[in-house]
Amino acid sequence: MAVVAVHQLAQCITCHAWSPDHTMIALCPNNNEVHIYKSSQDKWDRVHVLQKHDQIVSGIDWSVRSNRIVTASHDRNSYVWNKEGPEWVPTLVILRLNRAALCVQWSPRENKFAVGSGAKTVCICYYEQDNNWWVSKVLRKRHDSSVTSVAWHPNNILLATTSTDGKCRVFSTFIKGVDTKYVTLLSAVNFLLKQQIVQLDLSFSWAFGVKWSPSGKTLAYVGHNSMIYFVDDVGPSPLSQNVAFRDLPLRDVLFFSEKMVIGVGFDCNPMVFGADEKGIWSFVRCLNEKISSFSGSKYGSQLSEAFGKFNGQSEIGVSNDGIDSSTSQGVIHENCINCVASLGKAGSSRTLRFSTSGLDGRVVIWDLENQEDLSRFL
Repeated sequence: MAVVAVHQLAQCITCHAWSPDHTMIALCPNNNEVHIYKSSQDKWDRVHVLQKHDQIVSGIDWSVRSNRIVTASHDRNSYVWNKEGPEWVPTLVILRLNRAALCVQWSPRENKFAVGSGAKTVCICYYEQDNNWWVSKVLRKRHDSSVTSVAWHPNNILLATTSTDGKCRVFSTFIKGVDTKYVTLLSAVNFLLKQQIVQLDLSFSWAFGVKWSPSGKTLAYVGHNSMIYFVDDVGPSPLSQNVAFRDLPLRDVLFFSEKMVIGVGFDCNPMVFGADEKGIWSFVRCLNEKISSFSGSKYGSQLSEAFGKFNGQSEIGVSNDGIDSSTSQGVIHENCINCVASLGKAGSSRTLRFSTSGLDGRVVIWDLENQEDLSRFL
């Protein structure tokens, strides 16, 4: 089994992020707070509670190099938290939003971060040394609906977004004075702030969970129509593929390599997608194969399984830090998985572990180390 540990840390988890050394986790228990837990002898102790937002925290990201936490909330604000002694001190970010902030992510060099919002805008935030605060440049009049997710390209300039208008877009976020010393590493393209590089009209439903591959050559995102989209050579003439699956829609994705993607969502079970030698993507399998408890004939087994699932949710208790009795039947998450995060080995470019959190309040840690049938994709 690919599951390493299951921890019940709240009744419901909105999002989560890991510290650089993976010994602490920051999560939102579906309210206006951010709880930080620390691992101690196979259990998790709550060591900090970040209280500054007025409404639900919708996005958390923990920087690897600078050890700073950025949060975004439905209260239209974002804060950057710095560790000063034993306490986390917040710094307000000037977003100038009139709708909720929905997602946030640090750039690879951590000199910027992006905030997607329900105001059909994306805020590119950076630090102004002279004024000692975080300010933002706003990408306006590009999206026709709420921005559901953002993803930085490894070059620190390109930013991909998805929206409930069904489109995926790629922008240049070049900011003079912030990215000038890095622009020479890119191609000869004239990067300008707010320049839209490409707009992808592949989905006819809400779009979520956009991610770049480790090299930045492939872009993946999901639609609410139970499809996942892969795009190569992002630019004026992109090459796209779409993979349909029979299960419920996905909410987020994570690249493990150039040839493998993990998708999580409403089916409560991570799905594996892989590319063959020709670069053709397809569904491989669910990471935690479901096991039916119906031992009789096949007739009516699906109906029995469905009734058993709903009945089990109301009768089976949940332990604090272990896998409960429902896990032995093949069920790990009992509600929608809305967040997936990498837990790669320190010093290794290949990610072998990852974590998921969902509306059931569980944080599940998965490991692909011994999954022999998936080794060809890593």
